Amino acid sequence: MVKALMKVRVIVMPKQSVLDPQGVAVRNALKDVGLQSVENVRVGKLLELEFAAPPDEQRLDEICRDLLSNPVIEDYSIRYLSPTKTSA
Repeated sequence: MVKALMKVRVIVMPKQSVLDPQGVAVRNALKDVGLQSVENVRVGKLLELEFAAPPDEQRLDEICRDLLSNPVIEDYSIRYLSPTKTSA
């Protein structure tokens, strides 16, 4: 039996107004290995969620705000992807 899973990507990034020390470290390392033209790096996280049924958008937004990100220093975006088929 083949069933479709709803895939959602949540991208969490530091707010533009917040210093990103990990991004600075990556930028400096890139410059050290010869990529001199890199000006800025922001390091975030990507979470990929799969659902058996489409999630409640409002509830997912609340969870992203309250659990998956820190709203004081991070922004997040939610991307709904096409369902993927899996064999069960």
